[in-house]
Amino acid sequence: MKLPSRVQLIDVGPRDGLQNEKQPVAAEVKIELVHRLQAAGLTEIEVTSYVSPKWVPQMADNAQVMHGIRRQPGVRYSVLTPNMKGLEAALSAPRVEWPDEIVVFGSASEAFSQKNINCSIAESIERFAPVVAAAREKGIAVRGAMSCTVGCPYEGEVAPEAVGRLAKLMKDIGVERVDVADTIGVGTPRKVQAAMEATLAHFGVDAVSGHFHDTYGQALVNTLASLELGVWNFQSSVAGLGGCPYAKGATGNVATEDVVYMLHGMGIATGIDLDALIDAGVYISQALGREPNSRASKALRVKRGA
Repeated sequence: MKLPSRVQLIDVGPRDGLQNEKQPVAAEVKIELVHRLQAAGLTEIEVTSYVSPKWVPQMADNAQVMHGIRRQPGVRYSVLTPNMKGLEAALSAPRVEWPDEIVVFGSASEAFSQKNINCSIAESIERFAPVVAAAREKGIAVRGAMSCTVGCPYEGEVAPEAVGRLAKLMKDIGVERVDVADTIGVGTPRKVQAAMEATLAHFGVDAVSGHFHDTYGQALVNTLASLELGVWNFQSSVAGLGGCPYAKGATGNVATEDVVYMLHGMGIATGIDLDALIDAGVYISQALGREPNSRASKALRVKRGA
């Protein structure tokens, strides 16, 4: 079985990783984190989100962060814009501060859609359609995050058919690529492959990425299971930032350091300097007053001190 020779990682730490932090994180710290990630070789970074500060106060500094970033050629900066108001806010800045890509999100679980964004899956797609059209008209790429593709905290197991339906709906409104997200981290390799295959029926392999949470310690094996299908785009979060709100005390996003360590050990190129990435994880973890939630980071820092 031939695995991809190269993997593209999107670090979601600055946005997905920090959004649920209760303590305020200064815009300067977020900007420095983005700078450290791009210096480590990350060429796709999910920077912030344009959502109501009432619901996500941590992202209230979105314009300040986008303004403060020193952009590097060849790096794609994405932001979450769940509605027209969010997109309009993102585009109210000077053009040089516009995101390269916006992200809209939908759930493969009807119950999760209702609980999370107070509408059905069909209604959520209807909401996103004008956002997608407006972004593409401005030359901005569009990614669709598909949550709960394996399991849901309310419905339990999610059928691959439901994932395929959501992928088709996303495709129909003009979304260019999609993330297959195991939001609560319950997936195991065969189940993840089934969700991936359902998505690959509607999107080419270059337009599909995996986003795995590590709640049950399955994120790396689920990454490998996706590699076996030819998938070569993945999302992860530096220092494992971002908890899982549906499993108290559980880890959320898989640590970028752990994914890079595994891939490099398999001879798969990422273009990322693991040592510099570990330092970026230490930087943001110190700002938050805790240790990085990455096993590779911990082990390699112990070796450095030896």
